[in-house]
This record gives sequence, C-alpha cells and structure tokens, in this order.
Amino acid sequence: MHRFANPGRFLRLAHRLQPWLVTATVIAFAAGLYYALFHSPADYQQGETVRIMYIHVPAAWMALFAYCTIAFASACALIWRHPLADVAAEAASPLGAGFTLIALVSGSLWGKPMWGTYWVWDARLTSFLLLFFLYLGHIALSQAFDDRQRGRRAAAILALVGAINVPIIKFSVDWWNTLHQPASIMRMGGPAIDPSMLVPLLLMAAAFQLFFFAALIARMKAELLSARLRTAMFNRLRAGTTGTAG
Repeated sequence: MHRFANPGRFLRLAHRLQPWLVTATVIAFAAGLYYALFHSPADYQQGETVRIMYIHVPAAWMALFAYCTIAFASACALIWRHPLADVAAEAASPLGAGFTLIALVSGSLWGKPMWGTYWVWDARLTSFLLLFFLYLGHIALSQAFDDRQRGRRAAAILALVGAINVPIIKFSVDWWNTLHQPASIMRMGGPAIDPSMLVPLLLMAAAFQLFFFAALIARMKAELLSARLRTAMFNRLRAGTTGTAG
C-alpha cells in the first residue's frame, strides 16, 4: 500500500488507469442495460416492474461496498497515517451517499406496486436510511473544521463507529421479519434467480462497480491537484510577502 502513498506516484497511476476504467464502465452499462431491457423476461408475478431490480440491487450493493471502503480507508488513516487514505474516504463518501439515495428511491418505487406502499419501517429499510444519514454525517464532519485534518479525523471515527450498521443491513432479513425477501444470489446452494435475470443483474453490478472506481479516482485526482494548487498559491503569497517586507 505504501508504494502508492506518494501522491505523485498515485496521480501517474490514476492517469493511466482512468481512461480504461471509463471505457469499461460505458461498455458494462451498455451491455447491462441492453440485456436488462430487451433480453430479460418480465416476472410472472411482478411483470415489467421487476426491471427496477437492475438499478435497485446494484445500487444497494454499492452503497454497502462504498461504506466498507470508507471504513477501511479511515482505519488506514487513523492507524497507519496513510497519506492518501483520508483523501480516498472523503472522495468515496458522496458516491456512497448517491448510491444509497438511488437504492432508497428505486426501492420505494418498486415497493409501491409490490407491497402497496412506498415505505415501511422494517429493519432493512430503517437501517438503510440510517446508512444514508451516516454518509451525510461523514460528509458534513469532514468539512466542519477549519483544520482539515481535524475534520477528517472526526469523520474517520464516525465511519468506523457506523460500520456496525453494515452487517445489520446485510443480515436484517434473517434476524427479523421484514418485507424484503431473503438473499437470493449470495447464499448457500447457489443463486435462486434464473440465469436470464442473473446475467443482466451481474452486468449492471459490474457497471456500478466500475463507475465507482472511475469516479473515485477522478475525485481523488481533483482533490490532490487542488491541494497542490493551494500549496503553490500559499508559497507564492508567502514569498511575495517576504519580498515586500525585505
């Protein structure tokens, strides 16, 4: 990990990786949407509304993955003082919040025809809403202090404390009675979903994953370049002030 701790080295690697990630993201989305809309059949009970699954499920997966990424980066920042860990956590937070919001909205739209209501306060939905608030808290805390490092440290602590919510979300359908069905893909005995629906779902999941990495690298690059610019402007201002005083 420390090989890429140097911001300059990371920027060079990111510059090479980003075009490939963007290209792969576009291809994966095109393939996933094509199979989801034109090759996947309608469900015998849910009809065409089942196609919301191809957005809702990958967004929910990515909401959890992004938070795990933030928690891991926060641990690296607090324990090993990795210089890019705080940048990665701060860059991933708005992306995770976006995935969580997409999952909540698409889930509500899917729930109305299936459950007869947009929202119920069951364990899965409530814990997922809490995840959204954790994201908002992380974003707010990282920007709440004049000292950037203090804000990032406070946000890292919140991220680690809030990580307890991830297994609660994952296992809520097993621990409590909820309207959500149990796991149908990552389970013992293999997926319970037909391949005609599983293939486009996995393609869309890959597209969301690739988008996350492409956007994460872009946001990290922007932050590092912005930090370089701020440092250069500060040094120029200090040099000008010193020259005037002399």
